[in-house]
Amino acid sequence: MIVTLIVLCEIGFWVLLAAGLALRYVARKPRLGAAVLLCEPLLEVVLLVVTAIDLKNGAEPDWKHGLAAVYIGFTVGLGHSTIRWVDARVAHRFAGGPPPVRPPKYGRARAVHEWRTAARWTLAAVTAMALLQAAVWYVGGDGDIGSLRMWQQKMLWVIGINLVIAGSYTLFPKQEPKGRVGAGR
Repeated sequence: MIVTLIVLCEIGFWVLLAAGLALRYVARKPRLGAAVLLCEPLLEVVLLVVTAIDLKNGAEPDWKHGLAAVYIGFTVGLGHSTIRWVDARVAHRFAGGPPPVRPPKYGRARAVHEWRTAARWTLAAVTAMALLQAAVWYVGGDGDIGSLRMWQQKMLWVIGINLVIAGSYTLFPKQEPKGRVGAGR
């Protein structure tokens, strides 16, 4: 049931996103579109409540409960930037908005972009780890919490990989090719 709910929440995320943007740009109802977009977090609240109820009713914590926590964490850390990314493209394509800003390719600007990206992924992973820890405490010493701990370890890997990527752009910045000053920014 938890996996089905996760899939439904993901589908619901994209349906609400499409409906909100359609209301904003096609129907020219920006406030109503924003209201629909603000309903997105309710999906995660429902998933969190159902997961907690499942554990409270005696379900043995397993990979599905961990996946639910990770999904919620990733929505917290990456959901807003995903919505902004899609919104900029829809505004450009269907509402005459400016072209979306491309990420910088070179130098310090690229490193700053990578650190911001790493921060979003780190927020996602830390949120997931906190929810997983709450589930560990909720289950207590009576249940098998190995799968929840496994998900926490995976989130540490997510953080580490993102920090290595951002650090590599800081230590070894990609230089703009000679003769192309100002291009690609």
